[in-house]
Amino acid sequence: MKRVAKFEKVSFGQFSEAWKDTFGTEDTEQIKSVYDSVRLPKRATAGSAGYDFFAPADITLKPGETVKIPTGIRVWMEPEWVLKCYPRSGLGFKFRLQLNNTVGIIDSDYYYSDNEGHIFSKITNDSNEDKTVEIKAGEGFMQGIFVEYGITLDDDATAVRNGGFGSTTK
Repeated sequence: MKRVAKFEKVSFGQFSEAWKDTFGTEDTEQIKSVYDSVRLPKRATAGSAGYDFFAPADITLKPGETVKIPTGIRVWMEPEWVLKCYPRSGLGFKFRLQLNNTVGIIDSDYYYSDNEGHIFSKITNDSNEDKTVEIKAGEGFMQGIFVEYGITLDDDATAVRNGGFGSTTK
């Protein structure tokens, strides 16, 4: 197996800023407790392709509800690799849990962005069976798979990223 990446936690300052922006809380002790419990993504078995991302707090989503989750995670990876993020299979199958951008694409240069390459996940309970999704803190909710990619022979991209969503088309 090729070893091409390394997960890390973002700084507490970056996590705290994102948590406050998402959940509106100013309780620094609570945010620190959540930050301290953030676990780096892991594969469940030697044959697993996906690295499970763990919920930093309890998440409950009624049908149609959406939440943006600051994971507290960033990833350094070799150039020419990308991390593709999907909902965990069981959550998608049982609840139609969806990532709002269908597949999260984490490029290798995102690591160097001003936000430290902080990976966010925006998920929606798209249940058509009136099922509420309950994810406990520390449970896997998303999985990331590293994929090598190629470029065209005439590619001449030289721009440098600084940001996340939509930053490369500005």
